[in-house]
Amino acid sequence: MKTRTMVSAAVSACVVLAVCACGPETAKEGAAAKPSQPSASTSAKGPSAVPSASAVTEQPSVAPTGNRPAPMTKERAIQRYEQYLHGLGREDIDTVCEVAGPGAKKAEDQGFGPCTSTYVIVFQMISPEQKEALQTATVDPRRVVMRTPEKIEMPLEAVRSSATFTESDLGSYTLEYLKNDYYITDGQ
Repeated sequence: MKTRTMVSAAVSACVVLAVCACGPETAKEGAAAKPSQPSASTSAKGPSAVPSASAVTEQPSVAPTGNRPAPMTKERAIQRYEQYLHGLGREDIDTVCEVAGPGAKKAEDQGFGPCTSTYVIVFQMISPEQKEALQTATVDPRRVVMRTPEKIEMPLEAVRSSATFTESDLGSYTLEYLKNDYYITDGQ
């Protein structure tokens, strides 16, 4: 009986460690967002009539297609920032880390964790009302500051949403044109 209890305790400890290491959102998203690979016998039957969970929640990409660079315009920078805001609202770690990658890398170099673990914590700091508002947030182009075609400031005041945000909630961001598109490189 002692051995069974010890094995059960060890398995429970491993499960707790695994869940804590990836965080609650990552564990839930990982289970729901990654469709299983069909076996050879299943793929021969043809496509399923029921869409996968990832197909339902996946947003269309606003990235340039092929090897063409995205336009270096204020409109494109706004589009990318809105993509980031909507990703924050949906807790879409892939979208958030794709757009905020260079800024997150700077933070990681300063001692913060990698983007995927850092933003899981950020998601927990945003209220449900704010998350819902971020999913449809827009940016007022009149408030966006174009320093140069390569560097654009997105002040907090430019964000239009049904919820109120402060500098400590959301803040202002700098987007820079790198690798043929705009990315968040700095936040205040």
